[in-house]
Amino acid sequence: MNFNEQNHPFDTATQLTKGSGIYYGHTSERYANMVGPFGGVVAATLLRAVMEHPERKGEPVALTINYAAPVSDGDFNIKAKPVRTNRSTQHWYIELCQEKDIIITGTAVLASRRDTWSATEMKFPDVPTANEVKNFPLEGMPSWVHNYDMKIVQGSPFSFSQPNTKDTSDSVTLQWIQDKPRRTIDFLSLAAMCDAFFPRIYVRRKQMVPIGTVSLTVYFHIDSETLAEHGNKELLDHARALQYRDGFFDQTAEMWSPEGKLLATTSQLVYYKE
Repeated sequence: MNFNEQNHPFDTATQLTKGSGIYYGHTSERYANMVGPFGGVVAATLLRAVMEHPERKGEPVALTINYAAPVSDGDFNIKAKPVRTNRSTQHWYIELCQEKDIIITGTAVLASRRDTWSATEMKFPDVPTANEVKNFPLEGMPSWVHNYDMKIVQGSPFSFSQPNTKDTSDSVTLQWIQDKPRRTIDFLSLAAMCDAFFPRIYVRRKQMVPIGTVSLTVYFHIDSETLAEHGNKELLDHARALQYRDGFFDQTAEMWSPEGKLLATTSQLVYYKE
């Protein structure tokens, strides 16, 4: 039985009220991270400001969020402005402010898709089904993690309650994930799930160090009709880092349906300190 999505914690966390050209929101304790809110729910909230804007045309194909400063617990406001509308694409600039300071900046590209030749070069990973994988233990995890049903096939991070172990050779993670309670996926929840990986350095080094996402980009490869067909089924996420250097590392990932459809790809740059 599906949760009443109007009252789903994710929709409550990303809820906005419209003012005079500005959207107003409030951080959610349920999606709290170690410092401020979970970055994925912040990205989804900025995207919601675009999706609910009366001038919106088309559906998201790209979203980039730049985390200029930590979001403090409490009220915030978002300005979403279409900067150019073309025949098939619409370009947006987005800002999240607190106490008159710009905390987050972002851009989004919306498009009107059309039928064309299509192909997927990336191959769907060979993994057991979600039903064959145990749930990831949540003890000691930040609040936001408890909003997801995670089943990690490969690349589990260290447990916050266990001693550190030695480094591994890579940071590849394969995991099944879905909202908890279940929720029909849409562009907002897909954007949030694109950030629902533990930092690659936690997987690689098997230890926790201070980190913070600097920039997150999501490319959407599907339309709303495909998402509706997906329903509330789990996603398979495949993530890895390519380089750690001088206090920054990247993370790239693909988001798949159980049937092997590539729904989104994502990349981010993360600051770390040792």
